[in-house]
Amino acid sequence: MSDKLIIFDTTLRDGEQSPGASMTKDEKIRIARQLERLKVDVIEAGFASSSNGDFETIHAISGIIKDATVCSLARANDRDISRAAEALKPAASSRLHIFLATSPLHMEKKLRMTPDEVYEQARRSIRFARNLTDNIEFSPEDGYRSDMDFLCKVLEAVIAEGATTINFPDTVGCGVPELYGHAIKTLRERIPNSDKAIWSVHCHNDLGMAVANSLAGVKIGGARQVECTINGLGERAGNTSLEEIVMAVKTRKDYFGLEVGIDTAQIVPSSRLVSQITGFLVQPNKAVVGANAFAHASGIHQDGVLKARDTYEIMRAEDVGWANNKIVLGKLSGRNAFKQRLQELGITLESEAEINAAFSRFKELADQKAEIFDEDIIAIVGNEPAEHDAEEFRFVSLAQNSATGERPHARVVFSMGGKEVTGEADGNGPVDATLNAIESKVVSGAEQLLYSVNAITTGTQAQGEVTVRLSKAGRIVNGVGTDPDIVAASAKAYLAALNKLDDKSFKLNPQAI
Repeated sequence: MSDKLIIFDTTLRDGEQSPGASMTKDEKIRIARQLERLKVDVIEAGFASSSNGDFETIHAISGIIKDATVCSLARANDRDISRAAEALKPAASSRLHIFLATSPLHMEKKLRMTPDEVYEQARRSIRFARNLTDNIEFSPEDGYRSDMDFLCKVLEAVIAEGATTINFPDTVGCGVPELYGHAIKTLRERIPNSDKAIWSVHCHNDLGMAVANSLAGVKIGGARQVECTINGLGERAGNTSLEEIVMAVKTRKDYFGLEVGIDTAQIVPSSRLVSQITGFLVQPNKAVVGANAFAHASGIHQDGVLKARDTYEIMRAEDVGWANNKIVLGKLSGRNAFKQRLQELGITLESEAEINAAFSRFKELADQKAEIFDEDIIAIVGNEPAEHDAEEFRFVSLAQNSATGERPHARVVFSMGGKEVTGEADGNGPVDATLNAIESKVVSGAEQLLYSVNAITTGTQAQGEVTVRLSKAGRIVNGVGTDPDIVAASAKAYLAALNKLDDKSFKLNPQAI
């Protein structure tokens, strides 16, 4: 077996299935570029047949990414497979990822097909795909709950037809590490042509064991590909966490004996970017990328680390991208210094217009707070619309007043369809009044599912990052806004969410289909 572990990132496909995590085309392209900097082996860019937006995004990413294989998911039918292949045409390296459910429950209740029908459809789909590409992955959906004899029969057939990667999904996250690992081992031992394919793991985190199951699949089962997402993003309880898999394999190379090609210094920047774009915050005690991952509060621990770092740290913070660097630039700071810091942070802006817009926002922020941290710059760039974006709603200004014993009132000026409008309303608090003022003019009828606030840096001068999640007509979207004024950040976040609701290219939330 190879000693290289392939990292297959599905943040843009499976990760996006988290309610509210839907991303725009430009946001997905930004994440894909960062995944390329991270040096993942395979980027699953989307599900081409799920929407025109996904098709266009996969096509765009395929034309941009040069150092990773770009992949599209497809159901086991000719239309889906053809659509995925068309979307992947510009890619320097591409893969078709075909799936078909094989568990008794899924075949009977979801597919309404007999095992024989599923077997034949699996064979036909790979045979058809083989005419379009020689890089084909097959996933028996709900494979872990499938009958072993039937699964062996199906997987032997698809390998014979030309599947080059076999994925073994724990679709509902019910696996237990030892049992999951031995299930893959059994499949590889029983299927005569199993050595003709690379074996892969895809685990969900419903019982909190996605990473453990994936590592068991690698160590016990001999899998050489792990499907994972940044921050473990994904529907329900999420997917296998890329950063945890990579650092487990690298830190415990004595046990796993495997190599990974990931540039680990890009892990934290990748985590921050995905969190900022999706609005899904990283818990402070999250392994590797949480704010407390390398923090020591105990006096005994602090003393030990000061004497010898490895007394309490098994990884170096800087190796995964943590840094204490801060940029202290003010009104008189130049554009070149700003550009230099963008490069150091791994941020790529495509045009001079985008750089100028980001620098302008940087100068505005420098007027409001004394020190600008790296996190501030990431937020500045992340919240700057692409040059060609035509936003229906855009924040202009805000005035609000509140006093103890009086009902807060807000007056918000924003553009709607290219024209400035002014909304006024009362509310239970300044934020409620502000959002009510916007809604008084927009009349979106959207349901608010989430409102959360996060301080980007420390101190009372910190920018506030607000996430607003809205739902309407089967779409669930997040809007993120940043500003030193938390009420203004709330208005920006609400308007950003409304822009996504207004974007008809957004696919329906998978749970609503």
